[in-house]
Amino acid sequence: MKIGYCYVVGDILHKGHLLHIKNCKSLCDTLVCGVLSDAACMEKKPCPIMSFDERLDLIGSIKYVDMAVCQDEYSPLNNCKHIRPDILFESASHTEMPANNFMKSIGGKVFVMPYYAEQSSTKIKEKIRENINGGDNANVA
Repeated sequence: MKIGYCYVVGDILHKGHLLHIKNCKSLCDTLVCGVLSDAACMEKKPCPIMSFDERLDLIGSIKYVDMAVCQDEYSPLNNCKHIRPDILFESASHTEMPANNFMKSIGGKVFVMPYYAEQSSTKIKEKIRENINGGDNANVA
C-alpha cells in the first residue's frame, strides 16, 4: 500500500488542481493532500481569497483525495516527517524542494509533477479584476 502526499493552496479551484490531484492519485493507493494554511501560503504568495476551512473542505471532497490535512508551512517537510509518505509529489513550478532529502533518507520517492500552465488561480483573479475595472469583458472561466 503506497501512500502519496501532495499539497495545494486550493484557492479558486480549476482544472489544473484537478489534473494534479488526479495524476498524483494514479501513482499511489492512498493520497493525502496538504492544504496550505493562510500563513503558509503568504510565505510566497498573496493571502487566498477563500477561507482555509472552505479550501480544506473542497479539497477533501475531491474523489481522488483520501485525506485532506493542514499544511502550516509552505514547505511540505514537517508534514512529510509526520506522515512519512512513500511518495512526495512536487510541482515543476517549485524552484525549492526542501523535503527531497528527507524523503531520500526514509527510502521514499519524489515525483515532480507537471505544472498546468494554461490556468491558475492568479490568472482567474486577474480576469475578474479586469472585468470589474472595465477591462476587455473577457469571459471568466
